[in-house]
Amino acid sequence: MTEDQIKNLRKDTDGLLTYEFLANHIGESTPSDIDELIDNMITVDLTGQFLASAARYLHAIDAEGYAPAIRRLVAAAIDKDREHNYLPDLITGLYGADYASRAEQLCASDDNFRRLYKRLCPTSPL
Repeated sequence: MTEDQIKNLRKDTDGLLTYEFLANHIGESTPSDIDELIDNMITVDLTGQFLASAARYLHAIDAEGYAPAIRRLVAAAIDKDREHNYLPDLITGLYGADYASRAEQLCASDDNFRRLYKRLCPTSPL
């Protein structure tokens, strides 16, 4: 990213500008660019909307290749989405519509899944 692009993204007020930049420049972004974009999004996205969208986007492109970035985005989205507006779509987008049938296994192997599941199913014994 250029200095001008970074300056422009620092003016982002809600995460949309940063999300759009990520989506439009994914092929030319380096891992450090992606980390910087995620840092910016974590700072400005107060609801978790664009964090969740970015996690789903990167997961759809290359779940394994972007795994560290996806983990950071999901963790931040869980923390920010207190109203659970974006978490239901996030959990199904990352783990599939049948996630509930695999909840025990996923909870044991994936901390972000466990956190998502506990937020969405607080009365579950898991």
